[in-house]
Amino acid sequence: MHTDAWYEVRIGDAVIEVRGADAYAPDGALTTFYRCRDGRDVVDVWATRVASFRTADIASILRLDLAPAWVQ
Repeated sequence: MHTDAWYEVRIGDAVIEVRGADAYAPDGALTTFYRCRDGRDVVDVWATRVASFRTADIASILRLDLAPAWVQ
């Protein structure tokens, strides 16, 4: 899992942080965020659901990564 990455999900005027997820995918009427095994970005049968939001309500999804310490 990328401990230095997270997602910001904009729903209306609210911004919700989703931490602990490596990837997201459509899941019927929902968009679901998953924690993947071994830090992979692939959603497979071993992935664990972290959060779900109704896809029609999502305005944007932004993945944020912290820059390495050596980048100024």
